[in-house]
Amino acid sequence: MNTRGGNKGNNNRKPSFSKGGTFNKNKSEGNKYSKPFKKDNKSFSTNEKPAKNTQSSAVKNDEIRLNKYIANSGVCSRRDADLYIQSGNVTVNGEVITEMGYKVKANDKVVFDGRVLNPEKKVYVLLNKPKGFSTSDDENVSSAYDLVRNASTSVLKPVGRMDKTTVGLILYTNDNDMIQKFTNTAQHSSKLYQVTLSKNLKYEDLEKIRSGVYINDHKVWVEEISYVENQPKSEVGIKVKTSNIKVVRAVFEKLGYDVIKLDRVMFAGLTKWGLARGQWRFLTEQEIINLKNIK
Repeated sequence: MNTRGGNKGNNNRKPSFSKGGTFNKNKSEGNKYSKPFKKDNKSFSTNEKPAKNTQSSAVKNDEIRLNKYIANSGVCSRRDADLYIQSGNVTVNGEVITEMGYKVKANDKVVFDGRVLNPEKKVYVLLNKPKGFSTSDDENVSSAYDLVRNASTSVLKPVGRMDKTTVGLILYTNDNDMIQKFTNTAQHSSKLYQVTLSKNLKYEDLEKIRSGVYINDHKVWVEEISYVENQPKSEVGIKVKTSNIKVVRAVFEKLGYDVIKLDRVMFAGLTKWGLARGQWRFLTEQEIINLKNIK
């Protein structure tokens, strides 16, 4: 199985909503995004050869330079680490270290600006999950983790949950801070879904959802909702901030519609452009910075 997408650089081309109430092409992107909500098929495949995995997620038992140890922890670059070391803000086993080129072992206790570091390099893998795979530990369902297992020797965990019937973007990482950030109920990054319904969505029901639908006595607000451009009225795009996918289903079921398919096409600014169903890729440095800057 080809497990590596062919992306290079930052390819987060974002689908947009038109004033007319439909999803359409982002004009500023030219022909780079021909259909923001085109059904998942070979249009997302890539002919590029998989790049070699240069990301090492485990620190060997031999000694490594202190600035590399700090950089591997994900707090800053090696260059910035040198500045912190020179300024006396780094200790190793309780001793302040200002020497450039100082080497440490994996089991040394390194404190960076008051914070104990983990030398394991952070890995961020974006998967376009296919149907039939789940992020849960249910032994009766194929694990989505099996699709990204070869991405790293570290154990990667999903950011949030996704059941076997939901498809689309799911992020795997060994960065526990990142996982906690995006699974916190107070975190409100945007998620964009293409929803396939059992029947055409009535316009009056679309307006009801846009105005807010009550689920278990709580009003669910959506950022945007519209019909998918050039598709039947049973194809709907909806942008929400909730991290609970079940809420998205519940909104339509509340109004008498069965959700046939739920596809997450955007997560916190990340899109599945160039990423075929079942494929994964590493995030770019800029994408990682963007995620860390999201409040």
